[in-house]
Amino acid sequence: MKPLIEMNRRRFVGLGALAAGASLLPSAASAAEAPVTAHSLADLPYAFDALEPHIDAKTMTIHHGKHHATYVAGLNAALAKAPDLAAQSLDKLLANLPSVTDETLRAPLRNHGGGHWNHTFFWNTLTPAGKGGEPSEELAVAIQAAFGSMDGFKKTFGEAAAKRFGSGWAWLVVDGGKLKITSTPNQDNPLMKGLVPNADLGTPLLGLDVWEHAYYLHYQNRRADYISAWWNIVNWKEVSKRLTDAG
Repeated sequence: MKPLIEMNRRRFVGLGALAAGASLLPSAASAAEAPVTAHSLADLPYAFDALEPHIDAKTMTIHHGKHHATYVAGLNAALAKAPDLAAQSLDKLLANLPSVTDETLRAPLRNHGGGHWNHTFFWNTLTPAGKGGEPSEELAVAIQAAFGSMDGFKKTFGEAAAKRFGSGWAWLVVDGGKLKITSTPNQDNPLMKGLVPNADLGTPLLGLDVWEHAYYLHYQNRRADYISAWWNIVNWKEVSKRLTDAG
């Protein structure tokens, strides 16, 4: 029979280890205080050089890894000051920006949140040349009804992109079952109800980034050439799906 002191010693060590292990587990209180998962920069759905020669690998690397990453970081920094907003989806956050009365908070949410949303949307409407498919019958009929033809649509959309002064975006949206073309400045988008004057709002189906960082390395000041080349890498399967999902 082992001495009582030895048994007590082992029991003490065991209880100490158990207590130490328990201290490493999060308590209910600490779990409740854990921050909401931050937004993150997703990988591109294709290689950086996959869109060449229409958009070069260097532009894609900088555009995604530097510019988009900066928007993600800025959005997370702003949300760290407003944990109640951090729990919202980004779509809902952008749609409800007018309810954010603190301009020092609303401005970075608008700029960085818009930048993150717009770029995530943009990457997924691009695909290597020859792999984008064709517009679905539903989308083709809607384009015909709104613009007369695919050529008419491309002409009107291209003009909206070319005439956007400075930096911004051109968009194809659906509103009440009807397709419309609009453009927004900076990192604004058609989700931002009450904030974007003179823009047709609705559900975005297709967007083109006409900030100079999206094309300047390859096209310099030739925005029209960039717009023309971009049509070769539009992911029509994704655009068609968005129209269907919009109902």
